[in-house]
Amino acid sequence: MGGYVTFGWMELPAEAVDVAARELLGWRLTANGVTVRLTEVEAYSGLGEDPASHAHRGVTHRNAVMFGPAGRLYVYQIYGMHFCANIVCGEQGRAAAVLLRAGEVVDGLEIARSRRPAAREDVGLAAGPAKLMQVLDLNRSANDTSVVDGTGPATLTPPESTVGMIEAGPRVGVTAAHDVPWRFWLAGDPTVSAYRRHTPKKRPAPA
Repeated sequence: MGGYVTFGWMELPAEAVDVAARELLGWRLTANGVTVRLTEVEAYSGLGEDPASHAHRGVTHRNAVMFGPAGRLYVYQIYGMHFCANIVCGEQGRAAAVLLRAGEVVDGLEIARSRRPAAREDVGLAAGPAKLMQVLDLNRSANDTSVVDGTGPATLTPPESTVGMIEAGPRVGVTAAHDVPWRFWLAGDPTVSAYRRHTPKKRPAPA
């Protein structure tokens, strides 16, 4: 059993999830022989004011981990095959989480390459939430595990140096709250993913 450590972003209230997201940039997430430096994240609130959040309508079996405690992973599946991970923030009982959108592989590069052989360049190995999970070899089994006390499959550690300028913009692919500027990334970093706004599917015109 590892020792439990708290960090500044863990002590922020749920309504400051955007601040927590900014603070997580540059942190390093290590799992299964690979370490990724976080270069892009997105904040999601669960206070009934963020319709893009999985916790917007309250607690369910699926999103319960978002309601705390802070420092745990909320993992969900998309398209029936890919996984995305969020780090839970805020006080227990009030949902808030930060989606890990992209990162730079800073250790275990050969292992990461073997897990994503289709990647044309190393800067693209973890340039997207599902890609990041692939290089770390994490899946739904990591849901509701800690990244701060050494008991889970992934461990989060502080930046080794000061991060540079941080930019902000709309979140990627959300079906609501499209223009909320809660996506944050390290300015000029080549590992940041491409921005894509959600485009609703058009229904065919009646014959």
